[in-house]
Amino acid sequence: MANIVFNIALGKVAYYASLPAANDALVLVPLEASGLETDAVLRDKDTLTDVVAGSTNEQTTVGRKTLASVTVTVDDTNDRIALDAADVTWTSPTGNPIGAMVICYDPDTTGGTDADLIPLTKHDVTWAPDGNNFTLTIADFYRASSTA
Repeated sequence: MANIVFNIALGKVAYYASLPAANDALVLVPLEASGLETDAVLRDKDTLTDVVAGSTNEQTTVGRKTLASVTVTVDDTNDRIALDAADVTWTSPTGNPIGAMVICYDPDTTGGTDADLIPLTKHDVTWAPDGNNFTLTIADFYRASSTA
């Protein structure tokens, strides 16, 4: 589950995860452990460009991954919505240690820039890519419920 939901995405995560546009996707972006800003600072960032504008850096050697098999499930029994995706695997990854992963909504995968990517959720991850294959298990990466 997410450690934080970015303020820009509050109330919108399920909508973005439903992938409403023709060429959109959810993208997993690894962030380096060194220089990673606090949740209180990161949650106010509105784009991926903003996320990496301070001391937080993207870990580029392992690369971004597009999430597959994204599902939005309405759970009437528990009065919530759960978002899930297929697990993600990196083959022979190397590079600086990772401290978090951010799931971003990309409204148009055929073009655009990091300024177009909307950060949805941040997940703390401790991983030092050492050349061994690595699989990140994704299970209900986001849940929203109502307590009306």
